[in-house]
Amino acid sequence: MTLARVWSLVSGRSSGPSAPVGSVAYVEPGNQWYSPVVAGTSTLAPRVSGSAAVRRAQGVLERLECDEYHRYVLNFYRTGLDRFGDGWNHADLYTALSGLSLALQPRRYLEIGVRRGHSMAMALTQSPACEAVGFDMWVENYAGLNNPGKEFVATQLRGVGFDRVVEFVDGDSARTVPEYFRRHPDAYFDLITVDGDHSARGALLDLAHVLPRVSVGGAVVFDDVNNPSHRELRGVWQQTMHEHPEFSGWMFDEVGFGVAFAVRMR
Repeated sequence: MTLARVWSLVSGRSSGPSAPVGSVAYVEPGNQWYSPVVAGTSTLAPRVSGSAAVRRAQGVLERLECDEYHRYVLNFYRTGLDRFGDGWNHADLYTALSGLSLALQPRRYLEIGVRRGHSMAMALTQSPACEAVGFDMWVENYAGLNNPGKEFVATQLRGVGFDRVVEFVDGDSARTVPEYFRRHPDAYFDLITVDGDHSARGALLDLAHVLPRVSVGGAVVFDDVNNPSHRELRGVWQQTMHEHPEFSGWMFDEVGFGVAFAVRMR
């Protein structure tokens, strides 16, 4: 009997992609006392932060075509590692995605805010069998940097060894994401990144649209919770976590632009 079918029997859920993430699930047919999730943020946080996580992200970033920002991030990584070695504790969008993808081995990945594909590469290099869909407006000169488009992203992904076809959806995520889910009512994702509209309203909408589609045991990653240009995003994340007790949340905001993630526990 498949894990999806077992979970449907013990929880009342239909079988399919909403089944719990296998790498963090325990299901005992006919005797399920707990939620099937055996690992939450306290277990996964050490996998997304610290020197090992930085080195993993660094290895991927060095294989990509970098712009000014990403060259800065690489030099930031090297400085932290040189000065503090294995004792350096740092986390960002890249360490979070590479660490979570390695731990969860997601079957399906969704990303809002693709740009040059660096965050997508972090996730997909760790889970090469994963199906992926990315949403972006492909705004030229985004944040003052070149935004070359989805063909460039596909080339970047092939350069790090990911040879599956990624589905790209063009347009404003406030409209395209709910439209996508209306067309795919049974679509659930084991790992989701929200890094699109950085206004408070836009970020809240993106989170509201994707949270119901996170698989049990899956994770959602939220960027820029410590970005001085977008101070409202910390409050967006905190408000969302308060309103969704089915998620266990974690946030790193010591240095850099910060990152947060949450695991759906039930």
